[in-house]
Amino acid sequence: MAYVVTEPCVGCKYTDCVVVCPCECFYGDDRQLYIDPGDCIDCGACLPECPAEAIFPDTDVPARWAGYVQLNADRVAVLKPAGMRVTEKRTA
Repeated sequence: MAYVVTEPCVGCKYTDCVVVCPCECFYGDDRQLYIDPGDCIDCGACLPECPAEAIFPDTDVPARWAGYVQLNADRVAVLKPAGMRVTEKRTA
């Protein structure tokens, strides 16, 4: 199981969640953050740190955002080789 970043993260500028991730599995683009499902260890550290409440376990993603499970995997596949890992809190 892995965690997934969903719709409430679109346009969100908070990156509090990435700082607590022990696996550094967050990637980002101009739209939002994404979690690498292959590197996520399901620790849940990011969940309480997300002020947008956009992060869910992949098995508990609300139906309206179900497509975000695949979106996270697809975007990480592009962003990871491009070096778009996010590990530090960004300032707006």
